Amino acid sequence: MKTLDIPALAEQVRAGDRRALARAITLVESGRADHRADALALLEALGTGRQALRIGLSGTPGVGKSTFIERFGLMLTGQGLRVAVLAVDPSSARSGGSILGDKTRMEQLARDPNAFIRPSPSQTQLGGVARRSREAVALCEAAGFDVVLIETVGVGQSETVVAHMADLFVLLLAPAGGDELQGVKRGIMEMADLILVNKADGALKEQATRTCADYAGALRLLRKREHDPDGFPKALTVSALEDTGLEAAWAEMQALADWRKDQGIWAATRKAQASYWFAEDVRQGLLRWLQDDIDTKARMQAAEAQVRDGTLSPAAAAAAVLAPLREAKG
Repeated sequence: MKTLDIPALAEQVRAGDRRALARAITLVESGRADHRADALALLEALGTGRQALRIGLSGTPGVGKSTFIERFGLMLTGQGLRVAVLAVDPSSARSGGSILGDKTRMEQLARDPNAFIRPSPSQTQLGGVARRSREAVALCEAAGFDVVLIETVGVGQSETVVAHMADLFVLLLAPAGGDELQGVKRGIMEMADLILVNKADGALKEQATRTCADYAGALRLLRKREHDPDGFPKALTVSALEDTGLEAAWAEMQALADWRKDQGIWAATRKAQASYWFAEDVRQGLLRWLQDDIDTKARMQAAEAQVRDGTLSPAAAAAAVLAPLREAKG
């Protein structure tokens, strides 16, 4: 088996080699034990890279996320910035697919030498996907990218994960009203730093303006957050189709990021996120250790059979499996 040259790969990533970056991300996403050891060695060799602006982006189905990301990304690369696009898709564990698996959806951005598009494949656990995606973000920063867009799928479980790896969270919505507007849960509204109502063009422009006003009103009813300046979070209209509102949205993102840096909130948030992923890695490591332990695995299989038969409740079965571990600890 060919031995991976970690120092050489790290140097290639630092030099901005996109093929090397793709190989590095494939390495950190691998579940093999030997690959994992190499991945950790690579991350240690790269150390702390430049601090890119990490933007979490979510949106309702059909809102035009791919079009928005492509037009927004092209606008940024047009300003001389290097942009990486990553996808988090924890809802597709059954198929193993990813929302950005088909790069033809962003054909122009994919050809841009200052852009990098990478789908993060779904795995069996939400935490596993997010943990690897965070490492992919670190690799993109080491490769010198200025902005990393982390796309989630839909409006639901994945956003809580992305909040632990992004500096800003942007919610992309389509013109709507009534029941559709009410369907956007309060929780996701409370997490958003910026709400962008897309498709503000043509026949939908007037409706988009009304929708934006409705969301702006809803945001004013939320409790003010300590990590926001006056006026944030806020809602704006954009049109990815006509390239309108994108520069204004970017200006707001920069203003918020700069304010948080000046107030020390940016650095504090990064530290809190690092602590979160340390604890998450410990939890996942303990879980893998339990699953690989022969005696524990045997107890789990026996207890699972009883749960399936209905002779033991799931909670009682879990307690029975863990009891010997507690006793061994003393």
